[in-house]
Amino acid sequence: MSGSWLQFVAGGLTAGAIYALVALGFSIVYNASHAINFAQGEFVMLGGMGAVSLVALGLPLWLAVPLAVAGAAVVGVLVQRLALQRAQAGGQADVVTLIIITIGVALFLRGAAQVVWDKRIHALPAFGGSEPLRLGGATLLPQSLWVFFGSALAVLALGWFFGRTLYGKAMRATAINPLAARLMGISTRGVMRVSFALAAALGALGGVLTAPITFTSYDVGVMLGLKGFAAAILGGLGSFGGAVAGGLLLGLLEGLSAGFVSSAYKDALAFVVILGVLFFLPGGIAGARGSERV
Repeated sequence: MSGSWLQFVAGGLTAGAIYALVALGFSIVYNASHAINFAQGEFVMLGGMGAVSLVALGLPLWLAVPLAVAGAAVVGVLVQRLALQRAQAGGQADVVTLIIITIGVALFLRGAAQVVWDKRIHALPAFGGSEPLRLGGATLLPQSLWVFFGSALAVLALGWFFGRTLYGKAMRATAINPLAARLMGISTRGVMRVSFALAAALGALGGVLTAPITFTSYDVGVMLGLKGFAAAILGGLGSFGGAVAGGLLLGLLEGLSAGFVSSAYKDALAFVVILGVLFFLPGGIAGARGSERV
């Protein structure tokens, strides 16, 4: 029984690390624009599918992965520049309009991916072999360790960026008070662009880390995006630490519910979490808006 319990926990935390990366993307964009970027899941798909295509072209995995993440970041910048910036240029676009635009962008990216690639499921080679590891009573794939390591490294790098770099502090200032930031000479348009680049890169990183385990396809971002959004809501939308905690907690709840209740309800749990948090804990785990935290 203890071995089964450890297995469920290990699987849940592996998924939770991916949800945390997606949730961080939601929080970063929310802090910059106070809008929800529902195209975040499509960045996950672009990362995974991009890496698969680059490997198929003959590139080594160590080169294909960063190129896929960088490519998704470029797409994120283009989305902000060509879609959102134009809508905000006249100052008439409210938050609801921006959200609707991101939904349209998500549909466009998903349709484009279906045309560029196909509807089939694709696999990415594992980063460090496929021989299972035994830890206690649990069996763990080596790729799961890469998921933990890559996610932890991304979180640490993001913390350093926001806490130590001038541009990171400018993004934090914009999140707290956009008007005051503009008066101090900070380009809020540039902050938006970097926010989308970071969000896209985080989503793509999640996509390439999980592709060797769960595989990838043109529509894989739909459910991962919704679960990342649920994790962001659970942690406190806009909160940096809350996004990480929410992602890990959601993954853990999924793993335990799939093991001890039924795997048939695993995907529905994200929607239950969203409803439960909105009803009983509107501020999420962080208990405050992310503009006061990140």
